[in-house]
Amino acid sequence: MARTLLLSCCAAPLLIAAVATAADTDWPSFGNDAGNSKYSPLAQIDADNFHRVRVVWTWESVDRQIPNLPDSIRPRSFKAIPVVIDGRMYVSTALGQVAAIDAASGKPLWSYDPQSWEAGRPANMGFHHRGVAIWRKGKKQRVMMATHDRRLLSLDATTGRPDPAFGNRGALAMTKDLGRKVLESRTTHSSPPAICRDTVIVGSIVADIATHQEAPPGFVRAYDAESGALAWVFHTIPQQGEEGTETWENESWRYSGNTNVWSMITVDEELGLAYLPIGTPTSDLYGGHRLGDNLYAESLVAVDCETGEKRWHFQIVHHGLWDYDLPPPPNRIDLMVDGKLRKVVAQASKQAFLFVFDAVTGEPLWQIEERPVPPSQVPGERASPTQPFPTRPAAYDRQGITVDDLTDFTPELREEALEIAKAYELAPLYTPPRVTGEGKPVIQQPGPGGGTNWTGTAVDPESGMIYVPSYATPRSVSLTAPDPNRSDLRYVPDGWYEHVEGPRGLPLVKPPYGRVTAIDLATGEHAWVAAHGEGPRNHPAIKHLGLDRLGFPNRFAAPLVTRTLLFVTHHAEDTTGADPPTADRLAEISVYDKKTGAYLGGIELPDTPNSNLITYELGGRQYLAISVGGGREAAEDSIPGVVAFALDSSS
Repeated sequence: MARTLLLSCCAAPLLIAAVATAADTDWPSFGNDAGNSKYSPLAQIDADNFHRVRVVWTWESVDRQIPNLPDSIRPRSFKAIPVVIDGRMYVSTALGQVAAIDAASGKPLWSYDPQSWEAGRPANMGFHHRGVAIWRKGKKQRVMMATHDRRLLSLDATTGRPDPAFGNRGALAMTKDLGRKVLESRTTHSSPPAICRDTVIVGSIVADIATHQEAPPGFVRAYDAESGALAWVFHTIPQQGEEGTETWENESWRYSGNTNVWSMITVDEELGLAYLPIGTPTSDLYGGHRLGDNLYAESLVAVDCETGEKRWHFQIVHHGLWDYDLPPPPNRIDLMVDGKLRKVVAQASKQAFLFVFDAVTGEPLWQIEERPVPPSQVPGERASPTQPFPTRPAAYDRQGITVDDLTDFTPELREEALEIAKAYELAPLYTPPRVTGEGKPVIQQPGPGGGTNWTGTAVDPESGMIYVPSYATPRSVSLTAPDPNRSDLRYVPDGWYEHVEGPRGLPLVKPPYGRVTAIDLATGEHAWVAAHGEGPRNHPAIKHLGLDRLGFPNRFAAPLVTRTLLFVTHHAEDTTGADPPTADRLAEISVYDKKTGAYLGGIELPDTPNSNLITYELGGRQYLAISVGGGREAAEDSIPGVVAFALDSSS
């Protein structure tokens, strides 16, 4: 299939217009507004007083109240992004329950258990859930959730009771709408649905450590919000008679799977468009059984909310071999370009590119070039000869690795890093993995976690800045032939991604090891870059250097921008290089000057932050709230749930 030529806009943007935001005091969607700005105009908490913010309430997950829970049912991290409407907060739990909370006091209002955990461990990441969505029409208000056992729920937001008019007494099974018989244990749901007008749009998780060529397809399904009737299905893998089947050679579209939207979906209700960030096809690292570009894998696709008809698409990775799916939901932004208002959508990526398009037509704001990339040396594989590279903005984190990237804190550490690097192939971006024993393992940078992951980016309508947390820890990967009795793939990962450790436990490459980048969407230029986290600055080998913040590889750093500040969540970290590591810096909400990137300090968190921070106002008081705790590596006293902060009223 011929590639679409994409032309740049004739003139650079000059001015920024406001992003359409939600009600000033609520947080009604995962990104606040449907366009996923993660912006709030609230300004009570500012640079002068954020150090007086205190915990005002905590809510413990109702998962702990399930009687006689089998030992095999183990909740993972509590990841729900809370939503707040009219003084009520709504969350999902790791085991797939739904709860309503008084957003001012943390008092439980109701909870509902669809008992989806009884179906057993969900595919891929196990028991975790990222949240719910709210549909409103007139006096009706419904909480919508996609469950672990592949149902869509509609609950009365006031009572928590299932809506008898929706589906089969408040729920409907969704797997049947894939149109293909699948092994249900290989697919599940964990992200909030998208609401666009009166349509509920649902993505899915498909197990991505594949052992077979055939896998469940990640087709996106949509339902009528009132009745639950199927509205449409978008085939993320084109089916017979549809555009793009030729990009799945040897009719591999018939059996290939994954190619799913496992993260959140951004919508524009005025345009009536949903923006689908689509993932990698089966399998992540080997595609010899699905040769070709594999449309619409690893693409951003705009579809009509009410019909599912494709309006435009752009494939960000051709024939993916790196697990470079699209976890960050895109941002819908309004820009003034050459004196004219332009509707724009920006998509961050694992490989640390920001792709910026006209939201209506899909035309790129700046030229995107097809550039040559390394071929595959794996038998039966055929990598794409080119990949898309934006000419603007520049990449916001390290891409690929060379000798010049290796750490050089001291001459001794530099020599040790050079010696370690001899065991690997230092390769550019988009270098395919090798077969074990047939050359050195390839270092992939960014690794499979990014770049940028599902906690995503935030947009400031006042300045037109987009704030992008990222990290790029080097990982190595190789392929091996599997046991033919267990897999019909020719090659599978030899283990999984290996962390490449540097000298004396320090990172192999130069800092920053985690960062936040502010990009001016009017020009495509980077305004500032800040190291996010202390990093190993107190390690015995470099402590004497008196280094400033080095950044810490926080995979799920989550941004929130307000009228006054930029907040970014941060995990606890060890700055000393102790073995075993001990957290000498506690988890926090890092606070930055949004204009300069200066680190102003942190708001200490009682446990590990697992999702996006939100803010809302009740009774004239601004709150910050976030999900924390839980998971396999949590401390014994970790209590999964939501913690809320506000200014200390006694100060």
